[in-house]
Amino acid sequence: MTDDAPARPRRRTLLLAVGSAGIAALTAGCSGSSRATGSAARQRAAAAAAAATPSPGAAAVPRCVLTPEAGTGPYYLDLDRARSDVTEGRDGVPLRLDLTVVRVSAGCRPLAGVPIDLWQADASGTYSLGGDSFLRGTQITDRAGRVTFRTIVPGWYAGLAPHIHFKVRPETRTETASQLFFPEPLLRRIYATEPYAARTAPKNPNGRDSRYREFGPSMTLKPVPDGDSGYQAEYVVGIA
Repeated sequence: MTDDAPARPRRRTLLLAVGSAGIAALTAGCSGSSRATGSAARQRAAAAAAAATPSPGAAAVPRCVLTPEAGTGPYYLDLDRARSDVTEGRDGVPLRLDLTVVRVSAGCRPLAGVPIDLWQADASGTYSLGGDSFLRGTQITDRAGRVTFRTIVPGWYAGLAPHIHFKVRPETRTETASQLFFPEPLLRRIYATEPYAARTAPKNPNGRDSRYREFGPSMTLKPVPDGDSGYQAEYVVGIA
């Protein structure tokens, strides 16, 4: 299976990336038009970003970062399958993914009641299609703007960096679709184990993908061990 051709950013969306070992400020920028319209909206977003930027010597705090939207790709299905555990018995290294949605222009205020869709490939690089629904699900953010998905580390396919798709739908006519990636050393370790080892893994799972080289570093998770064999990671999505 193949994803869309390497995507150029169609618009810019505000994302705030954090690692599960602690919040880490990420710096990334790319060309594209701002989602905010009007100078007032731009000033509010800039003020929020500046207010969240740590001063020299201060402890790390969230900082709003502009990163490109990656799009949905060809495998998105609007199933509205509300659930936290999306594995449906699919084998793979367990991953607990905590996502939080915040409104950057309102001082990074958490947003409640926002749907987040998640979809990805299984360990063999296959997506559920037709009547299947494995590794797909939707959650609604709680009062803290947070949802938790229980899934697995995805396999690779079609020369693309392994990734997890997500879509945030804060309003009826507004959505943000993007992808989350994994550190390459971690992927190489995981892909040497079953069930991933049933195939010959690429030597450089991320580096061969032009999309990862373009905007992957700002969207790469920082998983930490969770339990005996799994991992946990966090990502905070900030919208304008």
